Amino acid sequence: MTSGFDHLYVETHDWAAALAFWQQLGFELEYDTGHQSGALRHPAGGATVFLAQQSLEDPLATEVYLAAPADYVLPAGVHVVSPFVESHWGTKVAVIQDPDGHRFRIQAPLE
Repeated sequence: MTSGFDHLYVETHDWAAALAFWQQLGFELEYDTGHQSGALRHPAGGATVFLAQQSLEDPLATEVYLAAPADYVLPAGVHVVSPFVESHWGTKVAVIQDPDGHRFRIQAPLE
C-alpha cells in the first residue's frame, strides 16, 4: 500500500515567477538546488511542491508523486507504464496509469 501523496512536481519556463507564485500561496522555499529548481513546503500542512525550470523549447509537465516503502510491490491489475527504476536523486520511481489514462509516479526509498 502507498502511504499517500509525496509531492507535486511542477515544471516551469520561469523559475523566479513560479517561485513567487507558490510563495504568494504560502509555500516556503525549503531548498534551492542552485540549478533553477528546488522544493517548497507549506507550513500549515507539510505539502511539498518541487519546481524545475525547463528550456523554452520543452513542453511543461506536472506530475503527482505517491510515496511508498522500499519493499513496495506494484499491485497486480494496475497498469504499469514503467516499473521501478533508480532516480538520480537517490530513490526509485515507477509510473502507473489509471483507467482514464492519467499517469502517476510512485516513489520509494532504495533498499
